Amino acid sequence: MDVITHFIDGKLSEASDRSGPVYNPATGALAARVSLASAEETDCAVSAAHKAFPAWAETPALQRARILFRFKAILEARMDELTECVTREHGKVFEDARGEIIRGMEVVEFACGIPHLLKGEYSEQVGRSVDAYSLNQPLGVVVGITPFNFPAMVPMWMWPVALACGNTFVLKPSEKNPSASLLIAQWLKEAGLPDGVFNVLNGDKEAVDHLLTHPEVEAISFVGSTPIAEYIYTKGCSYGKRVQALGGAKNHLVVMPDADIEAAANALIGAAYGSAGERCMAISVAVAVGAVGDDLVARLAEKARELKIGNGLERGLDMGPLISEAHLHKVRNYVAEGEREGARLVVDGRDVTVPGGEDGYFLGPCLFDKVGTEMRIYQEEIFGPVLCVVRVPDYERALRLINEHEFGNGTAIFTRSGAVARKFTHEVKVGMVGVNVPIPVPMAFHAFGGWKRSLFGSNHVHGMEGVRFYTRRKAITQRWPEGDIASEFVMPTMK
Repeated sequence: MDVITHFIDGKLSEASDRSGPVYNPATGALAARVSLASAEETDCAVSAAHKAFPAWAETPALQRARILFRFKAILEARMDELTECVTREHGKVFEDARGEIIRGMEVVEFACGIPHLLKGEYSEQVGRSVDAYSLNQPLGVVVGITPFNFPAMVPMWMWPVALACGNTFVLKPSEKNPSASLLIAQWLKEAGLPDGVFNVLNGDKEAVDHLLTHPEVEAISFVGSTPIAEYIYTKGCSYGKRVQALGGAKNHLVVMPDADIEAAANALIGAAYGSAGERCMAISVAVAVGAVGDDLVARLAEKARELKIGNGLERGLDMGPLISEAHLHKVRNYVAEGEREGARLVVDGRDVTVPGGEDGYFLGPCLFDKVGTEMRIYQEEIFGPVLCVVRVPDYERALRLINEHEFGNGTAIFTRSGAVARKFTHEVKVGMVGVNVPIPVPMAFHAFGGWKRSLFGSNHVHGMEGVRFYTRRKAITQRWPEGDIASEFVMPTMK
């Protein structure tokens, strides 16, 4: 049985005393065991990063960028290897896994421009012979705690910007699918990254709690569920850390009466069932406005029943399995709860069978109609292939549904009206908004993040928000007098 360990100070470590299982979700078979770091091993990872920080921070930004350029070349050449790694441990179909890596690579490309992004500001002659300027400096050791659903992309939303800014990094990936992070660590070393600058620490709550309280950790970035995000934020901040913690979602897509219903149905199918619904930006609620409900539900049902489900390593599929047996049971229980609460289950994916995957964690697409806002399947994040259709009479009710929900991660509207679209983007209380785009994940040079209980902290992820999160601003005021300076009792800028 393979044992997946840690990558600390430029090399793979010995196996830990504790370990956890890593399954192939398409077959249900135990594929490997992953080491779960102790507090002492966590100290080793942070210590390696702390020791490497001074030299890395002093490395010119141009040279740091060149290492990222070399890593990008390696990633492009070996993308299929990383894609297969993601698919084997997560289950998402090959094409989706490849798309995840490309979206992560876009952040690497953004971070390659760090010499420009780190530029400060300069103001000449703010007072007589007095100049002022500001600059950005790295924090030190920073930590990324990342989820199972994007084992390559979400870490790449964090560490490229952090490293480019001159920080050193400790990555704690999900213990459910840790191998992608180890591949990335080895490729970074091959690209020329000095030992200790990037470390991978596999573990569970013991390692996380130690990172949250470690005196040499300066900042923590997290993506996961809202309860854990709130815990990470509260505890990290109480120990003086800078924290950004992205939480859960219940993303609504509004279908207006003037929308192209076929286009909206196609968009909903991909956004709701892609990656088996295990996306924080998945659409889990379709809001049918006016009389579009019957037509929309009929088209969704037809398309959902045609989805191709199987082992993600096979090409041309639409959906793979869920991540684990426990999560499969959780999502199935939500489906049963929706039935008990009185929603109409139009498509039931619980009986799906996959040849060769009888022990895998497969669940077909599930479609509920006439869902009420008091139902758990509407209120809570299911994180599976379950789409709820809520019918409302008008735009105002649709907007109110979204704005009153506790989550505010992503949303979308499908309409042919520019006026309605503009009104929606202005009025909706959500961090990321799509107009005729079902999953509005921003590009790397913008920022990713939600509102309300979808985000704890003031900074979103990547883009210039990432540069601001991973740097401290320093302001300098200077003058170079040519003679003695008498005692001054007012600011020199007042003269």
